[in-house]
Amino acid sequence: MKVLTVVTHPRTNSLTFAVAERFVQGLKDAGHEVEVLDLHRIGFNPVLWEGDEPDWNNGDKKYSEEVEIEMERMNKHDALAFIFPIWWFSIPAMLKGYIDRVWNNGFAYGSSKLHHKHILWIGLAAATKEQFAKRNYDEMMRHHLNVGIADYVGLHDSKVEFLYDTLAIDPAHIDWLFNHAYELGFHYGKSKSE
Repeated sequence: MKVLTVVTHPRTNSLTFAVAERFVQGLKDAGHEVEVLDLHRIGFNPVLWEGDEPDWNNGDKKYSEEVEIEMERMNKHDALAFIFPIWWFSIPAMLKGYIDRVWNNGFAYGSSKLHHKHILWIGLAAATKEQFAKRNYDEMMRHHLNVGIADYVGLHDSKVEFLYDTLAIDPAHIDWLFNHAYELGFHYGKSKSE
């Protein structure tokens, strides 16, 4: 498969990018083709202006050049992955703006849906698994990403994977995060029974 991997973090020397590198290596080792899209480094503007506002009466609307380029990029891939830090128990504004602008009416919903076979959301959380579960933040985010976003645009094979406790100083835990990211890439798109 051709997998578009979208990474969102302001620093390339972040744990988010290190995890993305391991995930991508797993994808490549499993035989997938990969394109990494770094939203910050391409200078993507997450702010939706009038030119990219959905037109409910026109499913064939032409959007801004920046958005049309990203739509074309998405069309070249069979599957999607998003790797991002979890801030305020949600996705970063950069990623939200990308979805707001690019996953637009007539492309991702309305007269057309996304064609991708799989989507994986990998969120890096400073909090522990127990802290997330205490107030059901994990279930809230899973529902939002899998149902509110992915299912709405026709991506029924959507999975959210949390990498917890990312501020830990235990080298064994950090190694586990990297190994888990690699395994997620290596087994991407496969059912648990395979």
